[in-house]
Amino acid sequence: MENFVTQVNGHSATTEDLSPLAFAGYAHFTAMQVRDGRIRGLDLHLDRLRNASEEMFGRVLPDERIRSYLRTAIAAGPADLSLTATVYSPAGEFTVAEAEPEVLIRTGPPATGPGGPLALVTVEHERALPGIKHVGEVSKTYYMRQAAELGFDDAAFLDRRGRFSEASIWNLAFWDGTAVVWPRAEMLRGTTMGIVSRQLDHLGIPQHTREVTPDDLPSLSGAVVMNSWTPGVPVHRIGSTPLPPAPTFLETLHRAYQAEPLTTP
Repeated sequence: MENFVTQVNGHSATTEDLSPLAFAGYAHFTAMQVRDGRIRGLDLHLDRLRNASEEMFGRVLPDERIRSYLRTAIAAGPADLSLTATVYSPAGEFTVAEAEPEVLIRTGPPATGPGGPLALVTVEHERALPGIKHVGEVSKTYYMRQAAELGFDDAAFLDRRGRFSEASIWNLAFWDGTAVVWPRAEMLRGTTMGIVSRQLDHLGIPQHTREVTPDDLPSLSGAVVMNSWTPGVPVHRIGSTPLPPAPTFLETLHRAYQAEPLTTP
């Protein structure tokens, strides 16, 4: 029987631990896939938690404490699983009271994401604190649901200048036929995006960052979305603009991701 856990600070969460969090939204998190008890891009996840805690709480937890909580949660379950680590203040919302941050870890079945290809509707939307992976973002689910009602799979966000930034729970990446194109806009830089980017450098595959708008789509040779589930799900349409299949692009992203070593916390 597979044992997945919900833990607070390395211990099984109790009703008393969880009930104050039922309506709490001042927290940040990172999500990862664990394979054979190990994690890709562990340094990026730790950096994300550290930087977000400094920004939101003005204090950070030691990396080794986070790693110990990860080890405890991973040891309690199967070798392959999904894991979300959320950092929150026990002082709760709507207060400036200071308190040592605490860590909620939840594990579940491993995920690989949808097979695609996906169709994305465009929505003008800018996330608050875009560089932080924070909780309580009702707009992401709202626009995903709106996209489904319109016959799309998900939503891609345009900022007020008409530039693509990200999608609901995804980063966007494009292909110009020879290089990976990352959109330039305020966004959350995903850990998978960071893994792929540094491994593309190691593999000698060109990449660059530039502004991408809907008017640029006809000149591009492919698009994908990526997140902690997968380094690439193909996108065949954004709005009314079709995008060609790009198997070389997709294979390149997956190859880059697989080149990242798995690390034990």
